Amino acid sequence: MEDTGIRLTANDRFKRASTNFTRIGLLVAVFLHIGLFVLVRPFEAAALGSVANEIESIRLPPEVRIPPPPEAIARPATPRVSTVDISPDITIAPTVPDRAPRGLPPRPRAPDPSERPILIPYDTPPVLLNGADVLQVLEREYPRALMDAGIEGRVELWIYLSEEGRVERSEVKTSSGNPLLDEAAGRVVPAMRFSPAKSRDRATAVWVSQWVTFRVN
Repeated sequence: MEDTGIRLTANDRFKRASTNFTRIGLLVAVFLHIGLFVLVRPFEAAALGSVANEIESIRLPPEVRIPPPPEAIARPATPRVSTVDISPDITIAPTVPDRAPRGLPPRPRAPDPSERPILIPYDTPPVLLNGADVLQVLEREYPRALMDAGIEGRVELWIYLSEEGRVERSEVKTSSGNPLLDEAAGRVVPAMRFSPAKSRDRATAVWVSQWVTFRVN
């Protein structure tokens, strides 16, 4: 090579060398691709299945018929005042039947509250008025044999009082365990006098519980 007297710089030498390298690289890449297509199995398109969505028909509802508007309500007629004179002395005749219909059971009898102890409400309870007299009767009715033997007892009685506070009926609620003392307590009850019980400021008959105690002094 002739020396032209022009001195190439390192950059110019690199540009010339890179051009050669580029051409060689392209040739190598072309031969590699050709070899791949020849040696490697060619590409095949995959079979893609088709997906079909079934379309269902929708049955529309029948046509809705709107009913006609209701007819206008007739205005009520204006009332007319009668011109007939009615006597104020007219009364309705009694409608009491001559006899009771057949086949009906007799009317049940209302229970008598004095037959058995029941709860009768009251506001003011009855109060024993003659306690001293009852003690005298109690000493008189105390069985002498039991008193001498020192046998004591306590009897609880149900007492039915009338509206006036008078003893109407009595029965043993809690026995003393000795029938003689239970009978003696029943003989003491008639001597008792009570103030009447009241319900809403009205005297009422009631059942009350009363203890009778037999004790040796």
